[in-house]
Parts: sequence; structure tokens; C-alpha cells
Amino acid sequence: MDIPGSTREAVALLREHGAEGMEHPGGTLLAHLDRVRQRLSEWGARPELQLAGLCHAFYGTNGFANALLPLDRRSELAAVIGTEAEELVYFYASCDREVSYGTLADEDAAFRDRFAGGTYTPPLGRRQDFAELTAANELDLARVNDTFRAEWSGELLGLFTRWRPLLSGAAWQDVRDLLVLRDEEGTVAEGPPTSGARRGIDGSRPPV
Repeated sequence: MDIPGSTREAVALLREHGAEGMEHPGGTLLAHLDRVRQRLSEWGARPELQLAGLCHAFYGTNGFANALLPLDRRSELAAVIGTEAEELVYFYASCDREVSYGTLADEDAAFRDRFAGGTYTPPLGRRQDFAELTAANELDLARVNDTFRAEWSGELLGLFTRWRPLLSGAAWQDVRDLLVLRDEEGTVAEGPPTSGARRGIDGSRPPV
């Protein structure tokens, strides 16, 4: 399948700003970002969300401080990936995870913008996009980095179980396939994965 022009241009911008040589728990930052895009594509995400997945680290995140562009240059990213995708990148980057993660699936979710400082309730669609992108991001690292998976699988399973109403069926199936412990017969095993649920919901997060 041909890669859309906007995706090629976004990859070029990422390379221009050093993502290809930046170390990351998932290898290089660029390799990780492209895998996130591909996972969102496999889940059937619309093009704008796929582009946001590819570019979600441009302004840094609450767990990955290395921003590729400062916020006063948001227009440069928007010119490449479009306004909607860029707004999703900002939304993802702006999340104060400790405040926001615990109530994200609630009707009256309290989302704190760590850049602007305010707290508000985003619309359901925006929270669904955020949850889907977060799942694609964290599941990629759990798949390619055994150390990350061993340390964080319990917290992630707890978090995504709490966010189940926001996730697509494909994303939830990947959560179960990757994070739920099973015995040799394939039966779900009891133990560590659910033991971290409270910490995950309350904001204890992996550094990505």
C-alpha cells in the first residue's frame, strides 16, 4: 500500500528534527512513532489519528520530555499534517497524566492541560482518540521491550481496563492479547497484571 504524501512529509519533518537518531525505550524515537502509526492503521483509525500517532512526541509528553518543536511553532506541524491531527498532537502532549488519567473515561472527566494550566472536560470523541493513541503507544513498547513489559504490564492493564469504554474493539483485543497473563494451556492466570490496576489509574506512569 502506498504511504500517503502527508505521512511521508511528516516522516521527513521528524527526521529533520532529529527523531531518527534519538534514543527511546522502543529503539529510536522515529522507529517507535512509525510503529504507533502502523498499529493505529491496523485498528482502523482514521488518517488524522494515524498522523497524530506518528507525530505525538513533537511537543514532548508528560513522560517523554524531549520536544522536537516548541509550542510557539505549532503552525509548522499543522502545515504538514493538518489542523485536526496537530490539535490531537497538542492534546496528547498537554495531558497532565497524574490528574487526568483516573477520570478520563468518566462523563465528567477532569483533564488538566499541563501547558496552559487549566482543567476541563474534553468531548467524548477527543477522549476516545486520546485513549486509542495511548494504547497504541504503550502496547508498542510492551511488544518490543521485554523490560518495559515486565515492569509496566500490570499498571497498563489496570489503566486500559478503566478506559475500556473509550477503546475500539481492536485496541481492547490487543490489550488482552499482550497484557493478560495466561498459563501454558492458554487460560487467563490470576496474579500480577491486575495487581497494579490502582496505581495505573491514579497516574503512576511509564516514562514514555
